[in-house]
Amino acid sequence: MKIKVSVSMEDRTLEDVKSKLKEGLFRNKSHFIEYAVKKCLEGDH
Repeated sequence: MKIKVSVSMEDRTLEDVKSKLKEGLFRNKSHFIEYAVKKCLEGDH
């Protein structure tokens, strides 16, 4: 089950996320952020 959350980030960080989305690596911002959080929790950051 997915739970909706809200995050705040710097403008530049959001622009970097949008660039990754344009590359087609992630479906949307939620997918990117979930991936990044999982990697950080695994210690692969």
